Amino acid sequence: MAQALSGWGRYPVVSADERCSEDLPAITRDVVLTRGLGRSYGDASLPARPGLPVAGSRLADRVIAFDRATGVLHAEAGLTLHDLNRTFLPHGWFAPVTPGTSFVTLGGAVASDVHGKNHHSAGTLGRHLRRLRLRVGTGDVVEASPAVETDLFDATVGGMGLTGHILDVELTLKRVPSPWILGETEQVPDLETLIARLLEDGRTWPYTLAWMDALGAGGRGRGILFRGRWAEPAETDGAPLVWPREITFPLTLPNWALSPFGMRLFNQAVITRQGRRVRRAQTHPQTFFYPLDSLLQWNRAYGSRGFTQYQCVLPRRDGLALYRSLFMTMRRLGATPYVVVIKDFGAQGSGTLSFPMPGLTFSIDLPIDAGTQRVVDALNDIVAAEGGRIYLTKDAFTRGEHYRAMDPRVDGFNAIRRRWDPEGRIRSALSVRLLGDPA
Repeated sequence: MAQALSGWGRYPVVSADERCSEDLPAITRDVVLTRGLGRSYGDASLPARPGLPVAGSRLADRVIAFDRATGVLHAEAGLTLHDLNRTFLPHGWFAPVTPGTSFVTLGGAVASDVHGKNHHSAGTLGRHLRRLRLRVGTGDVVEASPAVETDLFDATVGGMGLTGHILDVELTLKRVPSPWILGETEQVPDLETLIARLLEDGRTWPYTLAWMDALGAGGRGRGILFRGRWAEPAETDGAPLVWPREITFPLTLPNWALSPFGMRLFNQAVITRQGRRVRRAQTHPQTFFYPLDSLLQWNRAYGSRGFTQYQCVLPRRDGLALYRSLFMTMRRLGATPYVVVIKDFGAQGSGTLSFPMPGLTFSIDLPIDAGTQRVVDALNDIVAAEGGRIYLTKDAFTRGEHYRAMDPRVDGFNAIRRRWDPEGRIRSALSVRLLGDPA
């Protein structure tokens, strides 16, 4: 039965038949794409055109095997990080890499080759994968790993679900000494200090992130640094870990409700609450890794028009001119960067289209309006000219010519796809928009 589907940004919306079952191999035989929880922000999990069927993996979420000695987990592609962490953290294991939400399936995490606060120290999820099983476009079920069908494995890691329907995943979890994070937060006055300290903290802290206030303090780029590591048992108070209660954002706000003025007040409140001193505390992993996960459907706050998160990575440059040009461009075009997060990226992984590369990544939430396409075009001009790239998982507006200018790996990726899917059966709205697939 057809239903309205969208990504987390709530744009675009298409009508399509999503077929969900515990039997993922059965429902992937005649669909164009597999979709997890729909938490990619744009059109990556939407069919190539309205009406085409997609498989929903979220009911195929069983643990197949787990080795308590090595941390090797074998699970179906629909298992979420939310359930993985709640199941295994009490036993001393956690996801080796996690994005900013736990509401992502293993299949979706592989397709996006997700990164997190520890990319500079642990790389992407792809570094921790051991094996994948997927149904390719010919209909065959194939196993791929770093040693077997390597081209298919590498193309699938970060391949946005376009190389095949991921059925199950084998990866190595991270052993942790306690279920608590030892975290620190610190206010810094400007963008120069924010970036310098972010890079410095990454030398000694496995998890780092910078939040930037792009609206207040005269545009100086003040912000807050977050850093953390897993606490040793002696550093905790010994309390058992209790996961916080989840509540649902009750309604979709009017489009005018979230305003630049309101966000300036919110950002000022965040800065004021942090204060001048370094705060150090035993921190719940939900608070540290997934601060918004306790508020379900928080995307409703952006209204019915939705939002996009523009995420790019730029090579490191001396000075701030390149990084400030992003925000100067948005200001010139009347765009309002509501939320800005900066992370430090380490070495590029083996995924054929994997997003991270050495440099700084900026994640910028923008409410969608009539000027959004023009803003994204202008930002992409900068990123392409400087040798950067965008994150396909967050994208809804990039044009194909811009993406090809950023990423010369596209032709090689498409060549691998065609070896396993000569008729081009597996495709998405994103692959039509950016990779030249027919609708």
